[in-house]
Amino acid sequence: MRGTDRAGGRGPDGLVVVDKPAGWTSHDVVARCRRIFAQPRAGHAGTLDPDATGVLLVGLGQVTRLLQFLSGLPKRYRGEVVLGVSTSTLDSGGEVTGTWDMRQVTLADARKAAAALTGEIWQVPPMVSAVKVGGQRLHRLARAGLEVPRPARQVRVGRFEVDLAADQQVEPAGAGPVLAVEVECSSGTYVRSLAADLGRLLGGGAHLRRLRRLSVGPFSVADAATQEELAAAGPARALPAVAALAGMPVVQLGPPAVAGVAHGRVLPVAVLQDAGATGAGPWAVVDGEGQLLAVYQAHGPDRAKPVVVLEAAAGLGS
Repeated sequence: MRGTDRAGGRGPDGLVVVDKPAGWTSHDVVARCRRIFAQPRAGHAGTLDPDATGVLLVGLGQVTRLLQFLSGLPKRYRGEVVLGVSTSTLDSGGEVTGTWDMRQVTLADARKAAAALTGEIWQVPPMVSAVKVGGQRLHRLARAGLEVPRPARQVRVGRFEVDLAADQQVEPAGAGPVLAVEVECSSGTYVRSLAADLGRLLGGGAHLRRLRRLSVGPFSVADAATQEELAAAGPARALPAVAALAGMPVVQLGPPAVAGVAHGRVLPVAVLQDAGATGAGPWAVVDGEGQLLAVYQAHGPDRAKPVVVLEAAAGLGS
């Protein structure tokens, strides 16, 4: 799906899978995509810390309205946990706040502790996160030198694999082993908090370094483009709107029903079921050519209502 051309002042509508470099904020990446794609309307689904690299999903144009369906997707990460050194930010970007001699910790010890942090667990968001407490972003309070109580939240860690990292260099030297970790988790899980909790379970402290997001839902680093690749390819790297909903059931409707979708009408669930819809949704509704028109979900026992209707659909009903 495309917006008006560049001469008209608007770039494509689509999804861009970016391989975020270290040192960039997620906002920096979005701003760069606005310039590359000449599309002022852009946003991302799921913040990555500035020091982290890997998959960041950026929505362009109308696809920004679909980011709500992407932000809750499960994620997979790789990183390193430095045992024996805690920091103010729980990662390598913070100031050292404590040191322990944890050289006696074995890989078996670490794997046992990681197992205790697997499954449904309660996690306290770090002060450097974007979570709001009392209407204020925690990271803004942290920059002001404040620390406030944060309620624990339940998250799911599906996999927490631990091994010895190839690079054992740490500062200060001799604090403890460095662990290579791979984590599969629900949205809202903080890997830096997992690192700190792992250190505490092992009798000391720890922090995270070299975090890389390997995937968000079905989108992996294999699908991602660097900033240089985006600049070279331009609009060709923007996936169509329907691709943003990969994994969501797709329902293809014929002309009579498409007209109702175009006007944002509540539809009988039977109309969607006849086209293959199952469950309560949400469903990605497309026309005969496979172009995304709307997202519908169940509304009562026998009706379905639109959550999002895209401009392409509205144009069909005019």
